Amino acid sequence: MNRPFVFINVAMTADGKIDTFQRRGAAISSPRDKERVDQLRADSDAVMVGGRTLLDEDPKLTVKSEARRAERAARGLTPNPVKVGVVSEAKFEPHSKFLHEGGGRVVIFTTPRTSNEQFAFLRSLGVEVFVHEGERVDLRAMMQTLHELGIKRLMVEGGATLNFELIRLGLADELYAYVAPMIFGGDSAPTLAAGSGLERSAAVRLQLLHAESWEDGGVLLQYKIERAA
Repeated sequence: MNRPFVFINVAMTADGKIDTFQRRGAAISSPRDKERVDQLRADSDAVMVGGRTLLDEDPKLTVKSEARRAERAARGLTPNPVKVGVVSEAKFEPHSKFLHEGGGRVVIFTTPRTSNEQFAFLRSLGVEVFVHEGERVDLRAMMQTLHELGIKRLMVEGGATLNFELIRLGLADELYAYVAPMIFGGDSAPTLAAGSGLERSAAVRLQLLHAESWEDGGVLLQYKIERAA
């Protein structure tokens, strides 16, 4: 397999929303779930997000726990995993938390839609930039590149379009979903997977590997992602 082991992690409401209609990165995870996510990051070689999440939310994607960072260092790893951004047109602000927080390796996959000024800015920070011809990043080629960069375990933290495309293309292996005891509603509120969608006959099936009911009222689900029918 010329790609990393890939798992998608989401926190979503009981009605399947990963954010409100306002799309400002609404808090969904409980304190216990935040600890779980921090451990997943610490156990990963890289953490990846797509364009809308990257530019709208500007996530740090760092390991919060000092003990977990120290544990990584004891294993000969950098304190934080590699950050990977997938964005058709990069428009980073000068003080982007994604680019600056954590002091680790940053990799960006983009297209010629990104301006020369942005390319110069990213490279001045030591960011590794890979440009794919066309309107969108070639996700299959991206995975092969990540494999060549030494990424063996890749955590994906959204958003909905990237989640869907990875699942549709057979590039994701597992799905972790924390289902919080709340409802957002909203026709325009994003769900776990967006994109163009699939017909029923082409639905991607999931095999339940693990389920937990938590005292915070939430449910944790772990699925193996099977190939499209």
